[in-house]
Amino acid sequence: MVEEEIAEADGELPLEGVGQKLRRAREKQGLKLAQMGERTRISQRHLELIEDGEFAALPARTYAIGFTRTYARELGLDENRLVDELRQELAEGGGHRQAYTPAFEPGDPAKVPPAALVWASLIAVVLLAIGVYAFYSRFFAAGADPAPLVAEAEQAAPAGMSNPAQGSGVAAPTVPTANRDEVVFTALEDGVWVSFYEAGGRRLEQKLMAKGESFAVPSDATDPRIWTGRPDAFAITVGGQPVAKLAEEQVVIRDVAIAAEALRARQPAQQTGGTPPAVAPARNPATTG
Repeated sequence: MVEEEIAEADGELPLEGVGQKLRRAREKQGLKLAQMGERTRISQRHLELIEDGEFAALPARTYAIGFTRTYARELGLDENRLVDELRQELAEGGGHRQAYTPAFEPGDPAKVPPAALVWASLIAVVLLAIGVYAFYSRFFAAGADPAPLVAEAEQAAPAGMSNPAQGSGVAAPTVPTANRDEVVFTALEDGVWVSFYEAGGRRLEQKLMAKGESFAVPSDATDPRIWTGRPDAFAITVGGQPVAKLAEEQVVIRDVAIAAEALRARQPAQQTGGTPPAVAPARNPATTG
């Protein structure tokens, strides 16, 4: 029906172009450009260019043909006949780009990726390239930073050792003086529960200690105490020197002072088991001889 009307109109208006035929068919069906844009997925600006016959203003010849084919199909017209007429118009028009015509014709604009998607893809590629470059530079590229650190560490050790040798014993006391009151508890078994705290109630540490794990009582702790059920499972040092255990058997102790002075004060009473035998034998020969 619509094609017959257009055929009649062609007889009346022999100079009518493809765009004018599309516009007249749309108007006869009572459709607006906005409605056709929604149905064809073609922008209203491009539809206006097509109806005005401004095909050269479209991005390319293939877009003009593809959009026209989609527009004609949506209006129920003979799309092949109108596309042939459009090709003839473009050939007669001359100034349109004809150097290269791709093999495909974008019949459905929905298949053309939107500009936002194209830009998002480009940004993703750039970010990926930056990430790969950063990863390669950090983990695989040759770097000169670690070498000086190793060299400095190797040079610092001999320098530190040469100074005490040259200084006739002045530097030797400085190291033990700084740590002579440091109290360290070392677990001799796995899963030993212990709580270290100050007499005022502030907790220093409370945990299950693994075998070989150590805890150094903070030097600023005020009257530190201990609470544990396995005092026999802790080796204790004061200033790097071993002292007797708080007990030789499994027994619950609580609120026992563990400051350096307190451990040194109770040390003579714990020397019955022979834990530090180096001190007692040294005195016995001196008194007997």
